[in-house]
Amino acid sequence: MFERRNIQRTYLKISREVKDFLLSDKSREFFIFLFFFFVAGGFWLLQTLNNDYEADFSIPVRLKGVPNNVVITSEPASELRIKVKDKGTVLLNYMLGKSFYPIILDYADYKGVDNQVRIYPPQFEKKVLNQLNASTRLLSMKPDTLEYIYSTGASKQVPVKLRGTLSAGREYYLSDTIFSPDSVLVYAPQGVLDTITVAYTQPVKLEDISDTLRQQVSLRIQKGVKFVPSSIEMMLPVDIYTEKTVEVPLRGVNFPADKVLRAFPSKVQVTFQVGLSHFRQINADDFHIYVSYEELLRLGSDKYTVKIKNLPKGVSRVRFNPAQVDFLIEQVSPDYGD
Repeated sequence: MFERRNIQRTYLKISREVKDFLLSDKSREFFIFLFFFFVAGGFWLLQTLNNDYEADFSIPVRLKGVPNNVVITSEPASELRIKVKDKGTVLLNYMLGKSFYPIILDYADYKGVDNQVRIYPPQFEKKVLNQLNASTRLLSMKPDTLEYIYSTGASKQVPVKLRGTLSAGREYYLSDTIFSPDSVLVYAPQGVLDTITVAYTQPVKLEDISDTLRQQVSLRIQKGVKFVPSSIEMMLPVDIYTEKTVEVPLRGVNFPADKVLRAFPSKVQVTFQVGLSHFRQINADDFHIYVSYEELLRLGSDKYTVKIKNLPKGVSRVRFNPAQVDFLIEQVSPDYGD
């Protein structure tokens, strides 16, 4: 109750002070000053807007009447940027009250050579001027030429390929790069279509990936070319590395019939990193250590450094134990082994 009385007392006090101020001589002088300030500001603004200024505006561009069997592979500019000059009052009207109508390009009115159409300023400048006041000067237009490229049904299917760099986090690796769809339909004039063999993505840079990632990626834009669809889903399955060791025999190849390879030891331990999901699938049979007769003759020593030319998919960081083996080429009789 006490607090409510204090609040009422404070409110009444403030109301009294505001009323006294508004009825005082100082208050009347302040409002008279404010009135003449706004009047002067209004005259100044009118005088300022009566001067000439330059301003930029945009006008939409639309293409209509495209037949069903025609694919526009390079759309016209979506807007026309114009620079005009006029009094400030006129420009202010453009900014606040006037909306520009789109510049309509009718496909039937423009037939190109080699599936390419160029529309020069004299062909659409009048459509711009019709929307401006008679006093307004048109200083420039960008682009100064409207163009589009079309294809009359010529198309083919091409595979999608990644353009960019991907890297997994420590102890992880990217087991694959999967696109959905993995191929797209490409439309272009026949001469251009013949040169296209793949649809590249826009540049992608992803680092330290530690979990399976899905991302929508747009295809790289090429002038006069249209991809359907224009974007695809990219999936990056991520796996964690684990280590595995298998024993692999050394096998001689291209040896004459009367000679055989004797290696000591005859098998080496192959230790490698592989994704956990492929751990059980990779075994010793997936590795082949072939030692050619010609290579041994060129060595000039009795030690061979172990190496594998082709690794199974998903295998990395391979090491051998031992890294070198002793060998000899043994002479045998032709009926050896019968």
